[in-house]
Amino acid sequence: MEPRGGCFTFSCIHWPWPFSLLLPLLLFSSRGLSASLSDARSTDHLALLSFKSFVYDDPSKALASWNSSLHFCQWQGVRCHNRSGEPRVTALELVSLRLAGALSPSLANLTFLRRLDLSTNSLQGPIPQELGLLSHLRHLRLDNNSLDGTIPLSLFQNCSKLQTFNLRLNNLIGAVPRNLSDCLELHIIRLDNNGLEGEIPSDLGSLSKLSWLDLWSNSLAGSIPPQIGNLASLTLLSLAGNNLNGPIPAAIGNLSSLSQLVLSNSQLTGAIPATIGNLSSLTWLDLSNNSLAGTIPPEIGNLVHLGYLDLHINHLNGTIPSEIGNLVNLTALFLGGNQLSDTIPISLGHLQSLYILILTSNKLEARNAAEWSFLDALTNCTRFAVLDTASNNLGGMLPKSIANLSTTLIWLNLYDNQIYGSIPAEIGNLINLNTIGMWSNLLSGTIPASLGSLVRLETLKLGANKLVGEIPVTLGNLTRLSSLSLASNELYGSIPSTLGKCPLETLDLASNKLNGTVPKDIMFIPTFNKYLNVSHNSLSGFLPFEIGKLINIQTIDVSDNRLSGGVPSTISECEVLENLYMQGNLFQGSIPSSLNQLKGLQVLDLSSNNLSGQIPNFHNMTYLNLSYNNLDGEVPKVGVFSNASAFSVAGNNNLCGGVRELGLRPCPDQASKKKHLSGKLIAVISLAAGILCVIFLLSLFAARWWFHKSRTHSPVASCIKEQHRKVSFAELLRATDGFSPANLIGMGSFGSVYKGTMDWEDHKAVAVKVLNLLQRGASRSFTDECEALRNIRHRNLVKVLTSCSGVDFRGNDFKALVFELLQNGSLDKWLHPEADERGTSRTLSLIQRMNISIDVASALGYLHHHGPTPIVHCDLKPSNILLDHDMVAHVGDFGLARFLRRTVSKSFQRSTNSVTLKGSIGYAAPEYGMANKVSVQGDAYSFGILLLEMFTGKRPTDDSLKGLNLHQYVEMAVPEKVVEIIDPCLLSEEGETEAEADRTNPSTSEFSTRALECITSVLRVGILCSKESPKERMHMERVIRELHDIRDAIL
Repeated sequence: MEPRGGCFTFSCIHWPWPFSLLLPLLLFSSRGLSASLSDARSTDHLALLSFKSFVYDDPSKALASWNSSLHFCQWQGVRCHNRSGEPRVTALELVSLRLAGALSPSLANLTFLRRLDLSTNSLQGPIPQELGLLSHLRHLRLDNNSLDGTIPLSLFQNCSKLQTFNLRLNNLIGAVPRNLSDCLELHIIRLDNNGLEGEIPSDLGSLSKLSWLDLWSNSLAGSIPPQIGNLASLTLLSLAGNNLNGPIPAAIGNLSSLSQLVLSNSQLTGAIPATIGNLSSLTWLDLSNNSLAGTIPPEIGNLVHLGYLDLHINHLNGTIPSEIGNLVNLTALFLGGNQLSDTIPISLGHLQSLYILILTSNKLEARNAAEWSFLDALTNCTRFAVLDTASNNLGGMLPKSIANLSTTLIWLNLYDNQIYGSIPAEIGNLINLNTIGMWSNLLSGTIPASLGSLVRLETLKLGANKLVGEIPVTLGNLTRLSSLSLASNELYGSIPSTLGKCPLETLDLASNKLNGTVPKDIMFIPTFNKYLNVSHNSLSGFLPFEIGKLINIQTIDVSDNRLSGGVPSTISECEVLENLYMQGNLFQGSIPSSLNQLKGLQVLDLSSNNLSGQIPNFHNMTYLNLSYNNLDGEVPKVGVFSNASAFSVAGNNNLCGGVRELGLRPCPDQASKKKHLSGKLIAVISLAAGILCVIFLLSLFAARWWFHKSRTHSPVASCIKEQHRKVSFAELLRATDGFSPANLIGMGSFGSVYKGTMDWEDHKAVAVKVLNLLQRGASRSFTDECEALRNIRHRNLVKVLTSCSGVDFRGNDFKALVFELLQNGSLDKWLHPEADERGTSRTLSLIQRMNISIDVASALGYLHHHGPTPIVHCDLKPSNILLDHDMVAHVGDFGLARFLRRTVSKSFQRSTNSVTLKGSIGYAAPEYGMANKVSVQGDAYSFGILLLEMFTGKRPTDDSLKGLNLHQYVEMAVPEKVVEIIDPCLLSEEGETEAEADRTNPSTSEFSTRALECITSVLRVGILCSKESPKERMHMERVIRELHDIRDAIL
């Protein structure tokens, strides 16, 4: 758009553009002095009209007054001053008026302009270079617009009076002009939030009056020029959000007037200069998100006026200097994301105004009450609101004093440490808590019901601990709770229906021991919009029909429970559902075709259930798993079924068709068959059908005869030889007091073990293993264990007394095995005693551990090489090793055992080679996860892990391994650092046996050295047994010899 005012009374097209802009000046010089004042007025008037003509949108009608009815000095935003008796424009201020358009070069004709402020509008285009003619200009503010292009160098040719230069929040590019340093009166430079490049001009150091330099959020590179230290009047320096590198110059310590220093979000390196302690006026220091290294200088404690200190996400190491406690005005301290170590200083308690303390992701430690005393000190901080010490090396018992922190606390994060002990009930006193994060620790005990009094709580995450007991019903009082995670604990009981009162967005209760049904109350929570996860529990019953009420949920995971009934068709009402996991349950019936209505569904897993019927069509999704059901009919070829890698239907033996990659048999073409059937063929088929009927009847009679015979002579019944006594369900019921929970002594893969009392002369106390026949594979496990125990006899194997296979009083199938009860329980309880069991009576000495190792190795050697048939145990772990009254070890639980030669029934042969072997996490050989073929080398691996666990005291799933497996953890420590990883009990006096104490006068140091050598040798055996490659593992015969030699050496 052409500026009308710029043309005056002549046609614009007759004049070159620059000439027309300066036309009023030319007119002024060509007329006499008598006309000069009138021309000057016209110049200002026309320049303003030209500016208006460049504005194409004025939504607030700010320029409506700019017309001939008013003198231009009365127009909105215009201020004038008398010059030689005539008013001249000295200020143009049109701020936050949403003006859209461009800047008119005619503004250069306002020759007496002192202030130009057009900030916070929608002006676009370049900055006119003609503005450099404004020699009286003191304040230029064009910030918060959409101006682009470079900063014209001409702006600084007549800038002797310029004090404020503010172009922040635009789209400017290019370099910071070097001749800015010519504007010696500059007080404020604000060029932040643009796209400026290049280096920071060192000449800026000559601006002695500069008090504010803000170049934040550009693309500046290079180092910070040391000349910045010459800006003695500087109160704010912000260079954050650039690509600056190199060190922080020590000269910054010369800025004695500086109150705010912000150098964050760059690539600065080197140490924090000690001279920073000279900035006695500093109130705000932010050096975060760089690559600064070294220690935090203690001189930082001199900054007594500091209210904000942010050093997070650097490479700082060393300790937190106690001098930080001198910063009595500090309200926020951010030190997270570094490599700080040692303890947290109690001097932080001097910071009585502290509001935020972030120490997350360091290497800080606390191992005892003294090192946790910083919590006691922080109780002095009466305004304390945020405490985050997550992802450190904090250990020891969680002090009850945590509940004494200020009631103003709203954020408490202690997750990803090694803190043990219970959560104090007094935490309910912190009534303003909004967030509690304690997941991934070693916390035990129950969840305190007092948490239900924290009515402002929105996030509660206690997952990945060792919490027990039931979920408190009082959590239903938390009417603001949006995220609840209690996953990976040992919680039992039912899911409280009171949770339906909470406005949950996420609920994660996975991997516990919860039972009962899924409460329908939680299906009515309207805020559920992220995920519901109750997988890996023991939930039973039907999945509530009301699940369709979760119309905003994205992920539902109910996998690996005991849920039964049909798949609710109402799931199709979960309109935004993306992921649905229902595998590993007892669901039956057909797959609802309505699931295809879920257009956003990306993952659907219905595998390992009892579903039947045909497969409905499904649209394209990321993954569909229907394997191991009883589905039949034709596999579709459209949608997700067109890509064989996107779905699985394995284990459904009656399926046909589908894409070629599946390798399924073709489906019969019924129409074609009918068309070509001849009368002769029909006769043949009729005759064949008759013969088949006769064969079927004969087979039926044979099956009935075999069934009656197998009731008394089946492999299951005969697996315990005839000389063993018989026992009924009723006898076992009485012996275990009705299978009372008080007599429950263990739970395995396929059942529970109860302590019982019989009237037998030779065995009064027995162990009764009751199979849970609802668990998939339990019946097969019973058969396998019977087959394994049929003929084997060894002093280090658990002795089976008899079995029971029949029905209970309700007519349900019942199967149980009766074993000799070994009084000292499982090895697991000796290696990892519960908190209330700790003491000398539950500590294994070095010699006891050696003896147990040899016992277990001897049992495996017998099974592998000396039994009637070679047997692989497949599930060796501490809980499957039992100790008698003499502490002799006996290997038990053969529910996953496999024969290496096919000498049993065909059904058993199939199970040996086709059933997926799971074993136990951490103990199962790596190859078992990739193939089903078992070997003695797999047992060798499990034994190796067991050996490492026995002498380090660490489970293979221990969180302290920090991403390593137990084999790697030990291998890295042997031999130099063995003393750092072994079970501390092995070096304590309590762990010594009488045999050790009675040796002929060896010195304590000599024994310790010999003991350490013994343990190192044992760990080497464990490492060799648990090699990743089966071929590299030690054979049991050699293991037994090695362990005997090691034990002989220590004795």
